[in-house]
Amino acid sequence: MRAFALSVVLAISLGSAALAEVAVPTALGPVTISAMPEKVVVYDLPALDTLAALGVTPVGVPDKLYVNYLDDAAANATVVGTLFEPNLETLAGLAPDLVVLGGRSAAQKSAVEQVAPAIDMTIGEALLPDARARIETYGALFEKSDKAAQLLAALDERIAAVKAAGQGQGNALIVMTNGPKLAAYGANSRFGWLHEATGMAPATARINEANHGDAVSYEFIAEADPDWLFVIDRGAAVGEAGQSAKATLDNPLVQGTKAWKAGHVVYLDSADAYISAGGYTSTMNLLGQLQAALTKG
Repeated sequence: MRAFALSVVLAISLGSAALAEVAVPTALGPVTISAMPEKVVVYDLPALDTLAALGVTPVGVPDKLYVNYLDDAAANATVVGTLFEPNLETLAGLAPDLVVLGGRSAAQKSAVEQVAPAIDMTIGEALLPDARARIETYGALFEKSDKAAQLLAALDERIAAVKAAGQGQGNALIVMTNGPKLAAYGANSRFGWLHEATGMAPATARINEANHGDAVSYEFIAEADPDWLFVIDRGAAVGEAGQSAKATLDNPLVQGTKAWKAGHVVYLDSADAYISAGGYTSTMNLLGQLQAALTKG
């Protein structure tokens, strides 16, 4: 899990709804919030995902959501800029009690704090523990603890099912394509949680644990010769036209791997994996894909 950069506890007084103080474990350290936010703007898509699952409706969201299951939750929300560039004038006009940032929007925290209280809820490399913690935290903050308990029970059940399905299945290699480009991700990378979830060891230790992956070749995949190949298509995730992951991996060297021969190439929902990873619905979707693939064998 991403280490806290601050150890101090900051106090934010928000809204007017009564609320016992909630200690929010943000990516920059614990923040104590002493009133339930009545108007919340959400730039962080994993946060928006989890808040939507809890039944919390935002007043402001970024222009692109990338996953269609967030459309209803954001249907009546005002567009407040992009993930990378908030519209501070529009944001100020909404007068939100709290702005939730994270991931791609986290760098804008200082700018956003000029007009509204903000917290950075970036999901770290320990995705499953972070996802669970966010559900619990948002449940307490928005007085949705009963619903949060239901979501956590469903999530834990699916986590257990995936871990059971992964037993005895061998090793795995995580690859992301970006058009014709290939990158591999190890156990301590942003996608390393897939190893944790399945209990499957990495097919090779020769991966540079960079957040943006280790650029690799077809020869690398052939030498790793994984039992399973988990694939994420960045272009598809962000809506870019170009060569698909299936087209990129349609190569004799990849076709010679144990994974390809056994039909163990799993094309994960790319927007869930790349954009909204760590949100409740996203995580449930990805775990469901893994469970279905591993159960099918």
